[in-house]
Amino acid sequence: MGEGSGTDQTHGARHVAIIMDGNGRWAKKRGLPRAIGHQRGVEAVRRLVRAVEPMKLDCLTLYAFSSENWKRPEDEVDDLMNLMRKFIKSDLAEFVANNVKLRIIGDWQSLAPDIVGMLEDALEQTSHGTQTLAVALNYGGQSEIARAATKAAERGQITPETIEAQLDTNDLPPLDLLIRTSGEVRLSNFLLWQAAYAEMMFVDTLWPDFKPEHLQAALDDFAQRERRYGGRK
Repeated sequence: MGEGSGTDQTHGARHVAIIMDGNGRWAKKRGLPRAIGHQRGVEAVRRLVRAVEPMKLDCLTLYAFSSENWKRPEDEVDDLMNLMRKFIKSDLAEFVANNVKLRIIGDWQSLAPDIVGMLEDALEQTSHGTQTLAVALNYGGQSEIARAATKAAERGQITPETIEAQLDTNDLPPLDLLIRTSGEVRLSNFLLWQAAYAEMMFVDTLWPDFKPEHLQAALDDFAQRERRYGGRK
């Protein structure tokens, strides 16, 4: 993450997004509680965020909690919220020290008041960072598009350009590469508009096992793809 249009490591990719899937299956394979899988998933996030800075990606976007995740058992949702609290407390100082600019997308302001307060503080403290980490919280792509279209209509014109200007990601670079871990092959309501011409990659690795070298391998594969944006060459 950083300024500029990429280095040899990113192969020109500026914005990578990841659907972090497989925490529960990782734990089940080892006979462990799902909560342990989520904890190891947080460790994978920390590992990746620390490693991508030298890659000079402009933005890394992570799908942390979807608007559909509220359907999970209450104790699992509570575990996820508590992990979020711990992560913000433990890693905020490191974000500030390493010029990481935090961005939150989704309806995050409807989360618990203490979490909202922590996120507002984190956004303020990291506002001058030059490396963007965008986290999708209480996020749903269909809802985002509907909200953006409503705002565009209120301003008098609905076009792809006016809708895009109202998306949660309007100030982020266009999405280049979307990765989903765990072997599942679907978008799960994530960045539906933004993914229109993004390259996609579905890997079998469960999220807690996802390491910086997996991201680099994905970027190396990205370099071999020919992006036509609907045209011919």
